[in-house]
Amino acid sequence: MMKKENKLKRKIKWCLNQKSGIKLEEPNENLKKEYLKKAKSSLNMLNSALEKNEIDWIVTTAYYSRYFSLYALLQKHGIKSEIHDCSINLFKFLFIDQKLIDEKYFKEIKESKDLRVDFQYYVVSETNEKEIKKHSKKAREFVLEIEKFIENLKKKDVENIRDKLDKVIKEMEKEKKDKS
Repeated sequence: MMKKENKLKRKIKWCLNQKSGIKLEEPNENLKKEYLKKAKSSLNMLNSALEKNEIDWIVTTAYYSRYFSLYALLQKHGIKSEIHDCSINLFKFLFIDQKLIDEKYFKEIKESKDLRVDFQYYVVSETNEKEIKKHSKKAREFVLEIEKFIENLKKKDVENIRDKLDKVIKEMEKEKKDKS
């Protein structure tokens, strides 16, 4: 378990070093609300794609509905991350590993991202439409769960999450200083 945590922490540190990677800013209620709107808009488009059996768009909108709700959660904490893998790894590090959110949601968004990449950038000849639709229909539950989690956050909860990330930032800064 410790080895996995170290690997995940290394990924977080890599993200902190990237120009568009993880940044700790002031929590932003307005951006949180806007990203939740985007998540719900993606769910609306997902419904349209399901009605029209547009598999590529089912996969894409299912992913983005999840991602936008995750990004709303990060904005609630004042965390900016423009690299999707960094946002997803941060989700695991700050919320899943702390047992604040069920691990199935991490697995779902990771699987959803992988599917989206396959469908958006490659020609996928064999698809299991039934499984894709089943997976995509879980997107609504994901968005609702994250939204409910955000609504139940107390100021102290937000501070604790920010402190956890700040510790990694300080640890990284100390490592840089020790190397020089």
